[in-house]
This record gives sequence, structure tokens and C-alpha cells, in this order.
Amino acid sequence: MLKRLLQINKNLSEKLFDKGASTPTQNAKVIGESDHGINRADVSRNAISVIEQLQQAGHSAYLVGGGVRDLLLGSKPKDFDVATSATPEQVSEIFRRSRIVGKRFRIVHVRFGREIIEVTTFRANHTQSEGEGDAKQSEHGILLRDNVYGDLKSDAERRDFTINALYYDPTTRELLEFSSGLEDLQKRTLRIIGDPEARYKEDPVRLLRAVRFAAKLGFSIEAATEHPIREHADYLSHIPSARLFEEVLKLFLSGSATATLTNLRDYHLFQYLFPSTDYCMENGSDFDREIVFSATVNTDKRIRQGKRVTPAFIYAAFLWPALQASMRHLMHDKKLSALEALGQASQGIISQQLSYTAIPKRFLVPMREIWDLQLRLPKREGKRAFASLEHPRFRAAYDFILLREQAGENIEGLGDWWTKFQTADEETRQSMITDLGRGQPRQKRRRSRRGRRGGQNASANTGNAGNSPTDSGNSGGEGSSPSS
Repeated sequence: MLKRLLQINKNLSEKLFDKGASTPTQNAKVIGESDHGINRADVSRNAISVIEQLQQAGHSAYLVGGGVRDLLLGSKPKDFDVATSATPEQVSEIFRRSRIVGKRFRIVHVRFGREIIEVTTFRANHTQSEGEGDAKQSEHGILLRDNVYGDLKSDAERRDFTINALYYDPTTRELLEFSSGLEDLQKRTLRIIGDPEARYKEDPVRLLRAVRFAAKLGFSIEAATEHPIREHADYLSHIPSARLFEEVLKLFLSGSATATLTNLRDYHLFQYLFPSTDYCMENGSDFDREIVFSATVNTDKRIRQGKRVTPAFIYAAFLWPALQASMRHLMHDKKLSALEALGQASQGIISQQLSYTAIPKRFLVPMREIWDLQLRLPKREGKRAFASLEHPRFRAAYDFILLREQAGENIEGLGDWWTKFQTADEETRQSMITDLGRGQPRQKRRRSRRGRRGGQNASANTGNAGNSPTDSGNSGGEGSSPSS
């Protein structure tokens, strides 16, 4: 369909397009429904409703971005974005259930139950700003505020990639193109709009978007678009950690985490998101690399199956190699127990990570619980196994155990034991626990001389039994069970 559409598009003469009082006459390639092939029925009813209400209020409005791109590629869009000539305040006045969000880039979220339609006002070049309140750049040239409003043509020029600069009007059922978006879709090529170095500099997150789209769509990156990525990967160090956290979710929870990870490492971007993980993957053992890639493989699998994946698990898995390396150091050099080493190491690793990508508390707490349970799950004697089974984070910790085994760590069949224990009846469970102690010589406790004299008993020295993460220090995980 794209080949046919591209040929039709090449044969079309440029037509003047005039739509809406607030949008001046502009040059755009206009393609009718019979030629572009987008089925209006595949567009969210709520998105169509937003567009129609904006047009009825005298504003221009179009479906734009990934939604249009995915429809042309024959896939189902995850969400739908709307671009309009109306300002955020005007949009908010039209829709009762709406909220203006963002300071750097003000947009409006129009809510329909669980679905949110993102409405963006046409942008113009930030150099056209009349004051700091509209546009502001940092000392590094990064746009801190980009709220200079323009028209349809200027908005197309301000989009990041050509394939995201196609506009669809569900009312007229026409597709509008200002650049080479259709040709690039057909050639499966990612091309940035404008000067690549300047566009990356004003918003370094576009570096991440380039590799994410390439991985997600299976596109190649056009040479001029690709060239500055490695050279200017350090631009990411100027992006706030909170914004990078949101990008991490898009990178690894969109169903193409494995290909994305490969791209990030190839273009030297991963080190600006997970520096300790990148170091371990470059300089550590095969397991350190395998545990991270196993996490992405299982994440992609679960997303394809429509299963939930929590960011807490992704972070727990990615940071596990660095955590284990730190624990080994603390246990060897400072003679700490595994439990003490885990506490200190986790604090250090998390502190370092927070300076790169933020981790909200709602994910930070369960991540640490997953780690803590890696020391508890090997302890199954007596009532310990039943207590662990009741822990609210047991399932994620169990999945983590399976992932460690999948990545090649030998933890003496721990994953298989817990798999059987969960489905066994009460009698079998008791038998499994009893069997744990068979064949193991019982060690006599040595009472201190003070204790034999009737003084205060010394605490039993339990050492690190059951606490050691493993002699090799290999461990990992991912809220997505390899067996599921």
C-alpha cells in the first residue's frame, strides 16, 4: 500500500491548502482517502471527537505523529495525538475533563475514562519567541521552554522525524505531507527534520528517540541523522534525571527492549542512562551481560503476551550486576555479612543511579524488596518457606530467581524447588522442607566459656550461611518470569 501511495504522492502537484480561520494558506501535499488507505474506523473515537469539537469551535485540528505513522504501516496505534491551532487555554475551555500539563512544553490532556488524548498547539521556531516566557535555552543550548506557537507548516518543520510529520484529518479524510515522510516510510528510513546536530542539541532526548524508533520499527537511520549520535551522546548528561526516567520506560516497556538495548550500547547512549550497568557489561563476566539481555528478552515476551511488567523489575535486573560487584567488595574487604553488604551496596548503587535517572519511590521500594528476597528465598527450613511465600513481593522475587538461572547462574535448583513448592499440597510441602536437611551434617554449637560459667550467653555465630548471593557473585532478574 505504501509503494502505491508513494507513487501517487510523487505524481501529485502541490496544492494550496487552507483550513480554518487561524491557519493561513500553506503549501502541503494533500492525499485523498482512496489513495492513502487509512481507515477512519481504525482511529480512536475519542480522538475523532476531540478533532471535531476543535474544528467546530473554529480551530484547525489533525491527528499527527505516531498514530498516523502506525496506521500507514498497517499496525495498531498505541495512542493518538492531536495537533491544533488552538492554544492550551482555548483547548481547556472546550473540554471539561482536560488538564494543561508541562512547563517546558505545554500540552493538554483530554481524558476519556482510561484513554488520554494529548492535544498540542502548533509550534513555531523558538527563535521567533517574543520573550523568555515562551522560549528559553540553557547554557548548553538545550530548550528549557518551547511554547512558541505557530501554524500548520511551522509545526511540521518543528516535528522531530519526517515519519512523524504526517497529518490526518478524519473529517475530510485527507492526509497532509510537508516533507519526505511517505517516502521514508516506504524506504523504512528514519530521517530527522532540519540540521541533525542543531536538533539534537536543542533536545538531546531525540538521540534516544532515534534509536528507539529504529529498534521498534526495524528502520535504518539515515546517514546524516545517524552521524552525530555517537559524537554527541554526552548531550544526555544535561537532561534532568526525572525526564530520563520517563524515557527509560518508553525505551524498555514498548515491546522492543532487546533491540533497543543493542542500539543504545552500539551508539554509546546506554552509559548515560545506566553507567554502572554499562561498565559491568563491558568489563564484567558473561553473566553480567546475559542477565541484562535476559531481562529485556523476557520483558518483550510478556508485553507481546499482554502481561504486566513493572519498572521496579527492570531496574532491579539492570542494576543487579553492579550490586553484586559492590557486595563482593564489601564482604571481602570489610568482612561484612551478606545481609549487611546488601544494605550498604544497595544504598550506594541506588544513590549513583538516581543522579542519572530518577526512580520514583513507588518503584524504588519494591525493587529493594526484590533484592532483599534473593537472600531470603534460599532459607527454606522450618516455617521460613511459608513466610516467604506470603510476602507481597514473592512472585517478583521468584521470577527474579528464574531469570538468574536462565542467565546461567548455578543456584542449585532453587528456582525449580520454588516452582514445585508453590503448587504442592501441604503434605508434599512439609516433605520438601524436611528433605532440605537430609544429607547435611549437623554442626555442634560451641558455647562460650563465659556462657558455661553462667554469664550472659554469647550470640550464636551464624556467619553468612544462607546469605551469600553466590560465590561467583552472579545474579540477576526481571519481573517477567522466563517460564511464563
